[in-house]
Amino acid sequence: MGSVRLTAAQALVRFLAAQHVERDGVRHRFFGGCFGIFGHGNVGIAEALLEYPELMPYHQARNEQGMVHIAAGYARMKNRLGALVCTSSIGPGATNMVTGAALATVNRLPVLLLPGDVFAGHGPDPVLQQLESPAAGDVSVNDCFRPVSRYFDRLSRPEQVIPAALAAMRVLTNPAETGAVTLSFPQDVQAEAYDYPEELFAERIWHVPRAAPEEDELARAVETIRAAKHPLIVAGGGVIYSEATGALRAFCETTGIPVGETQAGKGSLPYDHPSCLGAIGATGTFAANRLAAGADVVIGIGTRYTDFTTASKTAFRNPGVRFVNVNVSDFDAAKHAGIRVVGDARVALERLGEALDGWSVDDAYRAEAARLNAEWDAEVARLYALGHQPLPAQSEVLGAVNDASAPTSVVICAAGAMPGDLHKLWRTRDPKGYHVEYGYSCMGYEIAGGIGVKMAAPERDVYVLVGDGSYLMLPGELVTAVQERLKLTIVLVDNHGFNSIGALFRSVGLDGFGTQYRFAQDGTPVLDSEEKPPPHLPLDLAANAASLGAVAIRARTVDELRSALERAKNEEVTTVIVVEVDRYEGVPGYDSWWDVPVAEVSELAAVKDVRAAYETARRDERRFL
Repeated sequence: MGSVRLTAAQALVRFLAAQHVERDGVRHRFFGGCFGIFGHGNVGIAEALLEYPELMPYHQARNEQGMVHIAAGYARMKNRLGALVCTSSIGPGATNMVTGAALATVNRLPVLLLPGDVFAGHGPDPVLQQLESPAAGDVSVNDCFRPVSRYFDRLSRPEQVIPAALAAMRVLTNPAETGAVTLSFPQDVQAEAYDYPEELFAERIWHVPRAAPEEDELARAVETIRAAKHPLIVAGGGVIYSEATGALRAFCETTGIPVGETQAGKGSLPYDHPSCLGAIGATGTFAANRLAAGADVVIGIGTRYTDFTTASKTAFRNPGVRFVNVNVSDFDAAKHAGIRVVGDARVALERLGEALDGWSVDDAYRAEAARLNAEWDAEVARLYALGHQPLPAQSEVLGAVNDASAPTSVVICAAGAMPGDLHKLWRTRDPKGYHVEYGYSCMGYEIAGGIGVKMAAPERDVYVLVGDGSYLMLPGELVTAVQERLKLTIVLVDNHGFNSIGALFRSVGLDGFGTQYRFAQDGTPVLDSEEKPPPHLPLDLAANAASLGAVAIRARTVDELRSALERAKNEEVTTVIVVEVDRYEGVPGYDSWWDVPVAEVSELAAVKDVRAAYETARRDERRFL
């Protein structure tokens, strides 16, 4: 083959457009398009996108952080088999993407970031928006991406596109290594030309393998499981990304081992399956947490064992508990001194099932799990229908949305009080029906993430649940949803502030300090216990949503909410339903704890009391050795 003379930016766009992935014989393009906000720092990339619109569709965003969240939502909905590109100018446009990069990397989601960078040749230094360092000439703000990216490179020469692009694809398509990939692109290099080999732009297929675990790992795991009396599965996001939900269901039905679900793993089993105990950990159900307390073997499948999953390492209380960890990443498989089963979740479950043929838990344990499943569903029904007055409880709002949604609908949330309530209460019927970003729990993700989900699965109805605090962080992507002609149903829960932290601060003796949206009173803190607090801020969230192009509906009661949800089904554009709730009517915690340190020394009596209780609770934390 010959060569073709292209700018570095043109070469990168053409290369990305030719990348495909294949798993289980199904092949498709990896990149679904590019989001970008342009400035003087990414003119070269803009020119390439304009020149090749048929190769790389372009989408406009309002905020650089928001567009990376869109890409994360898209990648998660695609089970990490598809991604979006995001490009920004230099300086603040680039650093706006850092939070999105961290979210993608924490959640192991592939996104490709192309922030513009300062001149590689340093001729016109310092350029507009350049950060100068007297200690290093090769530093720019883009170095902030290094700790939050799974792969980082700065393209200081046009020919460097070749190795950097190949390295980027290796990481993006590797289930064990994926996350944010950042190719920092100096603005002069974007425009420089080079004679690129034509074969660089040929269609390239990246095979995503289903790695099989080693035989000795399987043997140790099988021996441990066979010796267990009360085993428990913790299903994480790896079950869903691997499309292993069918294998998990077959494994549970054969062995009788019950399942608790992490936030990312919720939907691994249908909510009404007798082996499904629902959410586990700090935001868990009493069904999952009670069996977790006595489990003698915990089988973690595709989980990172975050502090919410382990209730800050207090959930698994059996003195002799052992762990078997199935994970495509050896880093996660090694946690809690577990028996490592490194490989694809679906393959590992199938192999474990074959090796455990004829073995199951006893009938009493199987029956106990089924009983707890039924008892928990009755508790959900109670919380969905509290009839709380004068304002509805948040649990009633979730119940109304759950009832209005179809089995294939997708619910999206990320931060505040709702993720914990959703984890406990949402009746998930489809493996892709629950999308709560709780790895980074980033305020502002919800609407942007909903756009990514809808772009990845336009055939599904998308319900975005967002609190007023999170909505006000990043409302601008409503405009993006309108511009892209995407239909989202957004339920905006108004609790006049930061409700989740308000509840947390009440629990640690801080009386809701700094968590209500009320008028300031000369620097004096507004506390929850005040008899005559200053008025709430005069925010009109429905009017704000309408001004951004959405259909806006106010609902004052649960019945009005149900009517609004039915109306939204008939709208062709994004609808925002604003409903006020009682910030103090929360969902109980069930046999769980979360380690949030309380001041060891304080003049506040409430803090002193809480500190004593904290020290007692902390004694239950375990080190699994």
